[in-house]
Amino acid sequence: MTLLRLLACRTPADFAEWYRAGAEYTLRVAEGMGFDAAGLRAARDDGYAALRAERTDVAPDLARTVAATLLGDAEFGPPFLPWTPTWYRAALTGPVHLAARRLRRAARPYADAAGGVPSPAFSRPADVLVDGAPPTAGVSGFHDRFLLADAVIHVEWFAHVAREAGVDVPASLVDRTRRVSAAYYGGRRETLPPDVRRFQRHLFADDAWVRDVDTSYRLDSTLFSVWERTLRAERERLTRATRSPGADGRED
Repeated sequence: MTLLRLLACRTPADFAEWYRAGAEYTLRVAEGMGFDAAGLRAARDDGYAALRAERTDVAPDLARTVAATLLGDAEFGPPFLPWTPTWYRAALTGPVHLAARRLRRAARPYADAAGGVPSPAFSRPADVLVDGAPPTAGVSGFHDRFLLADAVIHVEWFAHVAREAGVDVPASLVDRTRRVSAAYYGGRRETLPPDVRRFQRHLFADDAWVRDVDTSYRLDSTLFSVWERTLRAERERLTRATRSPGADGRED
């Protein structure tokens, strides 16, 4: 099965599994970092049920979490592409923008029910300069560009969704992780500080999100398999480095 099954999603019910995967990811990272995420577990289950039933008459806090998750995913893809090689951008620009439009449409009634939820703006390479140059200047090839893009944008995605869901995420940690990770994955820094490495180790659990979406929508997608393997390998590498502090150089 191809991505056509996923691109056929239109109604809130179609995006229920998508929301659940995103809420589960947010909860997993928040709990792993020790953030107070008491409301997220209920929001994951209640939001999923509301989307399945296409109910928009939900409490504002729940509506905000649903809208923030879907809008985060809608806005994730387009800025991700400029970090990647030209051939990858050319192949995925159309599907990514179509998925973004569908996700925004599914999120709209929940954003309205919450009294308005901001759409996040995620970084492009020129927004995260390292020594005066985009971090992409120091890396080439799909693997390294993909990890660089994800290391920056999933920090911003998590901060957006978690904060809208009521989780107190330290702004200083988010800002430093974004900046240091751009330098590290851009080949301009040899190691990650322990707290940043720990944060990224949890954030790179987005391999589970990829697997969850692929399984839930029965995609059997080769592309999703590549994403999952790439993310899982990096998460496992960071886990090994966490157990051996100072051993997080890219040669591991």
